[in-house]
Amino acid sequence: MQSIFPGWQFSAPDTVAAFGLHGALLIGPRHSIATHAEDWSRTLSTFEVDLKRDGTVLDHGRATNLLGGPVSALRHLIGILARDQVNPPLAGGEIVTTGTLTRALPVSAGETWTTELTGVALDGISVRFA
Repeated sequence: MQSIFPGWQFSAPDTVAAFGLHGALLIGPRHSIATHAEDWSRTLSTFEVDLKRDGTVLDHGRATNLLGGPVSALRHLIGILARDQVNPPLAGGEIVTTGTLTRALPVSAGETWTTELTGVALDGISVRFA
């Protein structure tokens, strides 16, 4: 990963100015929530994740780290856009990332990073850096 900020030291406004923390964005399969929206809302507000490097847990995150959960953060964005006279509301099919549950950590070639999710029926990821 790269950062325009020396030593990955930055403030919240810095990340906004730099358009976020994504070095890459992995998108998995879609999950229909229409028939179970209330369950998904609750689950996405309470799940947890372990971030591992080569099998060692380096950080533990909770959905509540994001304004009470990703659904709450998304509602906040929708509300802001509804009052915004310049920017349009979200459109169907747009992808919104609501933030990270763990710290952003430096990576090196040869490392394998994985996530283990608990409390939500979603698969974790595994990424190996060449």
